[in-house]
Amino acid sequence: MKKGIAVINGGSSSIKFSLYEIGENRHLEPCCHGQIEGIGVDPNFIAKAGDGKVMGKKRWKNHPDVNHRFLLSFLIEWTSENLEDLQVTAVGHRVVHGGAHYSEPVRVDERVLERLGSLAPLAPLHQPHNLAPMGAITDLAPDVPQVACFDTAFHSTHTGPERYFPLPRELTAQGVRRYGFHGLSYEYIAGRLAEYDTKAAAGRTVVLHLGNGASMCALKAGKSIASTMGFSAADGLPMGTRTGAMDPGVLLYLMQEKKMGPREIENLLYRESGLLGVSGISSDMRVLLENSSPEALEAVELFVYRIRKELGGFASVLEGLDAVVFTAGIGENAPEIRRRVCEKYLWLGLELDDKANLKNGPRISTPGSKVSAWVIPTDEEIMIARHTLDLING
Repeated sequence: MKKGIAVINGGSSSIKFSLYEIGENRHLEPCCHGQIEGIGVDPNFIAKAGDGKVMGKKRWKNHPDVNHRFLLSFLIEWTSENLEDLQVTAVGHRVVHGGAHYSEPVRVDERVLERLGSLAPLAPLHQPHNLAPMGAITDLAPDVPQVACFDTAFHSTHTGPERYFPLPRELTAQGVRRYGFHGLSYEYIAGRLAEYDTKAAAGRTVVLHLGNGASMCALKAGKSIASTMGFSAADGLPMGTRTGAMDPGVLLYLMQEKKMGPREIENLLYRESGLLGVSGISSDMRVLLENSSPEALEAVELFVYRIRKELGGFASVLEGLDAVVFTAGIGENAPEIRRRVCEKYLWLGLELDDKANLKNGPRISTPGSKVSAWVIPTDEEIMIARHTLDLING
């Protein structure tokens, strides 16, 4: 029987999964991926083989029993029936926040789950749902080892002013500091960059992870030295429904003058703001780019403006710039957003190749551009699978 690694990315209304076969020399070959969406409404399941062929579909009418635990049980049973020659030897999980305790992947046990659960207030949209599958799998398949892989870990190389807020030291000692997120994505890009641009891999690069959640990371020789996200995943760029960086005075005003409580403010910051809040139309960049209303135009322009502003700051921190990389949903598939960002950096030596940009690259800068620009698809799942395999093999 072949051995494999399963990867789980649990969300509030979805469970994404991937399965990899462990081949010769520990090569990981994707054999199946899919997701269960609409949990809590009308859950639907789809699984595809490595070549994209649909392997299975199922839909449930909403029922209280069709919850995360029920669906994970279904997923385990479906895997054993449809991939009967594959033995899952370990499960890797994406976990948004590792806090100050975890700067590398870790084997899951009760103590780890307890510590990670205490970080839920720092990532309320993600952390509880990242952890829920771990407890369910512990009950359903207790002999299968599980590994937690953190979006914060890649940024553990941050030092000095990038790590700390200007707050009293006792708060910093208690963990109120900058962490950075989307680290699994940035780690993947850093590992692939030399295949595209050896100068960028050894030099100064800014990676833009632009999706429903969006952030930027400054790399020097493949190491993270700065990120737009800090203490929480609500910091930095405006996102689909998240504010990004916010003047703390606004929060004080909302509490004191508008009498908003913590839960109301949390909902505002994480679920009602960003592209959705500004446009009043949608959190989906595709929808906004097709909409000519002033509100949609303003939301897109705000998104692009903040990216350009952060890119200038990162170029200063890096003391120059060799390359820019676009990745994730918007970064990989929205030529218009890439064009609007790059056209303002001609002064820095970035010359956009319009035809290559419309084709989504991979190189979207002209051959003579002093700063190269790239579109590189990210793959957080394979990073999780690799970390899981490394850890269970000691």
